[in-house]
Amino acid sequence: MKDITSREDIETLVGRFYERMMDDPILGYIFTFYAKIDLKSHLPVISDFWETVLFQNPVYQGGAQAMNVHVDLNKKIPFKNQHFDRWLYLFHGTVDDLFSGPVAVKAKERSTSIAELMKKRLGVLPDC
Repeated sequence: MKDITSREDIETLVGRFYERMMDDPILGYIFTFYAKIDLKSHLPVISDFWETVLFQNPVYQGGAQAMNVHVDLNKKIPFKNQHFDRWLYLFHGTVDDLFSGPVAVKAKERSTSIAELMKKRLGVLPDC
């Protein structure tokens, strides 16, 4: 398997991940019913985000707005640890199915860091 080396690879990863997530019984309804994501417009933005994260190519322009979107969504449907755990499971699994190498590892490490940061900022409490 090859590593993540291009924008095209990122688009493949993001597209496959969102296919899985939208069909997922734990996460899918959040994105379809509450967030009402338009994948046609959302996927290029998320690809920009991952291109910025993985290749330090500053194409992502979301900034603080991205966190605000998640804060607003958290008000509609409070996120729990299980949501983040499932998101990571699906993301890491998609990376592992498609890619292998240092950038693929970096994608999984960064996704874990992002999940932890989001949980902290959204006030998601640890499971007891």
